[in-house]
Amino acid sequence: MAINTDKNVYTVVFASVMVVVVGSILAFLATGLSGRINENMRFEKQQNILYAMGVNENADEGSVNFVPTDEVESEFSQYITEQIVIKGDEVVENKEAYLIDMKKQLALAKKGQTPELPLFIGEKEGKKFYVIPMYGKGLWDDIWGYIALDSEMVVQGVFFDHKGETPGLGANINQRYFMDDFSGESIMDGTKYAGINVAKGNNDPLNNDKDDNEVDALAGATITGNGVAAMIKETVNLYKDYLQTIRTN
Repeated sequence: MAINTDKNVYTVVFASVMVVVVGSILAFLATGLSGRINENMRFEKQQNILYAMGVNENADEGSVNFVPTDEVESEFSQYITEQIVIKGDEVVENKEAYLIDMKKQLALAKKGQTPELPLFIGEKEGKKFYVIPMYGKGLWDDIWGYIALDSEMVVQGVFFDHKGETPGLGANINQRYFMDDFSGESIMDGTKYAGINVAKGNNDPLNNDKDDNEVDALAGATITGNGVAAMIKETVNLYKDYLQTIRTN
């Protein structure tokens, strides 16, 4: 049986061309998508930092609404007056400190290496805020957040989020009724750094006691709550020396 060599060659060439074309299209789309993802991540970090210091679009007691993405860069520039990076005894200004991967920096610290610690100084209504990014582990996966302190080391606001905590349980760390409990709590116990414990059965469900370094735990989410407490204590502890220089009492 005769073989149509020209046809076979054409088929092979056509297939090769299609592979190149499709590959190029996918590469182009991936490049464009990567840029979009990076942009969204940048906006999200700015939104989270602002949320922790009380700059948000919350309309009622239960909502969690961020500054819109088309406004967040402008708001970030308005409210965040300084971004610094703390590395050992060195403190330098860095206008893109918010892009530092906190997870990687904490990993360095655990290995005994010197991390680069970003910190954001903001001003709102004549008050100064010190916003610290945090990273930790929940029950199933990573958790993270931001905590805003005043010069007396009292929490002015927080934002928490997670990658894969249980819906309706540990996933509720990003709900208002949990996050709002942290406002007014001190990370200090007298002159000693204490962090904030997420306590089960602390007999203060309304969180009226702001001098106990505790907030009420989430029902059915003990491990996630413990992860939040550990995240705060371990991360903020790395900033302790710097915070001591701004503490007013």
